[in-house]
Amino acid sequence: MRRRAARVVLLDPADRILLLHGFEPADPSTTWWFTPGGGVEEGESLDAAARRELAEETGMTSVELGPVLWERTCSFAFDGREWEQDEWYYLARTRTTDFDTGGHTELERRSVAGLRWWTCEELLSSRETVYPIRLAGLLRTLLDEGPPQFPIPLGTERD
Repeated sequence: MRRRAARVVLLDPADRILLLHGFEPADPSTTWWFTPGGGVEEGESLDAAARRELAEETGMTSVELGPVLWERTCSFAFDGREWEQDEWYYLARTRTTDFDTGGHTELERRSVAGLRWWTCEELLSSRETVYPIRLAGLLRTLLDEGPPQFPIPLGTERD
């Protein structure tokens, strides 16, 4: 199944990034970290999808949504299905670090173990699986240089 997804690189006042800890429902030992976000609904804009998904997954509605940083295409198996996904990663800032997972969908309740704020240094030294694959380096560049003038294509990744 092919879908479009809006994802959010959410940074707090200390420049930490919020990631969700996901797992395969059929095999909870297979885990990874990923940015908030998800599928764009019929007739929905990318930025509206980014805001909606962020609110559903984190409870955060008072964020400053910035530009699209990166674009990638990925393919992955999840919950018994094969997915092809085109993704747009938005920069967003929040003044709060509190999150609420009460808006998670049934699938998210079966496949998300929790959320965590990460420093760039923690990501750079982590051996955990994180998507997109080069997130630690991309975040370091973002923090050092600011948002790119145009979205950076990350190419195609097989997760």
